[in-house]
Amino acid sequence: MRTPLILDRLRQRLAVIPGAQILLREFENGPPIDAPIAVRILGDDLDELARLAAQVETLLRQTAGTENVTNPVRTRRTDLRLRIDRPAAALLGVPDAEIDRAVRLALAGLNVARYREADGDEYHIQLALPRGDHADLSQWQKISVQTAAGAFVPLAQVAALEFDTAPAVILRYQRERSVTVTSFVRAGVNVEKATHAVDLALRRLPWPPGYRFEFGGEIESRQESFAGLGTAIVIAVFGILAILVLEFGSFRGTLIVSSILPLGIIGGLVALWLTGNSLSFTAIIGFVALIGIEIKNSILLVDFTNQLRARGVPLREAIEQAGEIRFLPVVLTTLTALGALLPLALQGAGLYSPLAIVIIGGLLSSLFLSRLITPVMYSLIPPPGPEAKTAAAASPAVL
Repeated sequence: MRTPLILDRLRQRLAVIPGAQILLREFENGPPIDAPIAVRILGDDLDELARLAAQVETLLRQTAGTENVTNPVRTRRTDLRLRIDRPAAALLGVPDAEIDRAVRLALAGLNVARYREADGDEYHIQLALPRGDHADLSQWQKISVQTAAGAFVPLAQVAALEFDTAPAVILRYQRERSVTVTSFVRAGVNVEKATHAVDLALRRLPWPPGYRFEFGGEIESRQESFAGLGTAIVIAVFGILAILVLEFGSFRGTLIVSSILPLGIIGGLVALWLTGNSLSFTAIIGFVALIGIEIKNSILLVDFTNQLRARGVPLREAIEQAGEIRFLPVVLTTLTALGALLPLALQGAGLYSPLAIVIIGGLLSSLFLSRLITPVMYSLIPPPGPEAKTAAAASPAVL
């Protein structure tokens, strides 16, 4: 059974557990990401960020194919805030600093000195009202504050406790306040298409001045991964072409061997489209591996054709014999690679399956199309045969 289907069944069974939020994720290798879809909201005011995050959460839940939407600021924290009655405190002559000291002394305790033992260890001496293991609000009625005249008055005469809400967490991204709302996708849903749908819906929202959104998740991870990959791919392709020029001694032979590359790339892209996968980082790695396998199969055919021509076989007959004799070895090597990659492709893992799907699709397309394209290319631009090399060696040098 495919991994996404197993995860979906487990999510359905765990979703019925009341009072619990269980997040089931597939084990991932490579750079960690919060979720496939992550919308990062940036701005200054925490209350406005919470309001926008609630809108984004609703939008993600309404998007087809999303699940396990998480909003870290959905539930706010409840705090107890001390509200000072400043007119009453001024009338009684109680400064704000004295109220703060009295509350800390009663509920948290104050460090008034340090005690040092003979072995050098030091401990704080803390002064606090009598209490149990934890401070509670029963101490509130026992707290008194000192006035400027030296008298003591109950704290309840100059201050009161109020419930207040506050953000459960304050996050920053590049020194700017942010909230990241994340979402996973169901099995069989293309992350690229779901992200595009979310992007269109977000652009229609009325964003206040100074607030914006950007995508994290797979989109951000792909951009970071592809940042230095393009240069490496270009260097690898030019290195392969240079080796082919040294191998065949002519640009014609290199062009014939390289003509198979577009055939495999087309097959890999079609395979990704048919299976609903996007052009991810591992899919690009699959294309790089596919280039090497295709070049190897093409060399088998072109090199054997050159050997037949070196033995004196005419051009057309050499192409036909090479295609007939080398067809079975190429088919067998291709089938071997397909058999090894098929379990990985059928597993449906989001990390490695695109790599296997690209190679399988590219090998199948190049296996059939190259049987037509490569012989035609060889007949149109054949590399220099033995007769041409002999004539060139026998011709006198011209000064």
